Amino acid sequence: MKTIWEIGLQAVEVFTLVVGLLGIILSLLLLFDPQKIQSLGKQFNRYVDVDKRFRQMIDRNISSEGLFYKHNILAGIGLIVGSAFILVFLFYRLDVQSILVALFGKNNFNTVTDIVISSMALIGKVTGIVGILLGSILLFDPDQLKKIENRLNIWFATEPIIEKMEQAHPDVDAFVYKKPVLCGIIGLTTSVLLTYLALGNILK
Repeated sequence: MKTIWEIGLQAVEVFTLVVGLLGIILSLLLLFDPQKIQSLGKQFNRYVDVDKRFRQMIDRNISSEGLFYKHNILAGIGLIVGSAFILVFLFYRLDVQSILVALFGKNNFNTVTDIVISSMALIGKVTGIVGILLGSILLFDPDQLKKIENRLNIWFATEPIIEKMEQAHPDVDAFVYKKPVLCGIIGLTTSVLLTYLALGNILK
């Protein structure tokens, strides 16, 4: 597990290095040749119509009632058994300290990491308890579960989100091209810092 964690960290470091180097190149171009950046921006600008691509796929009603209520005994037993297995593992088999040592090594983790993993375990316990309750209702009184489901059913429309994604933001480009020196210095400083940190970690 520790080896997998190290490989993931190295991948992040390499990605950060690449982003930093690209940032340096683009910042230098913005400082010394802003027209070139504007030309590149026009070449890479694309209008993607996410309305036609995703709206029909996302905004649709997916009904699972037929499967669960038709086989309520099987579904209820499966939900109870699965939730009970999760609760037994989380209450009696889970050792947070052993997980932290396996992921980060002995004494290499902090209190925040401990709190995060303990919180995830607590969420899992609550989920297991809720699963047992829902499984019991589904097993013995599926009509009551239908009533609860009808009260909780909410239609979530993605159309407002898609409309925001389709909006263009020319003000950002206008600000960058209006003040290329300031934006170039900020970008160059940030990119140099990212590159320095990434190289320092890779060369350790």
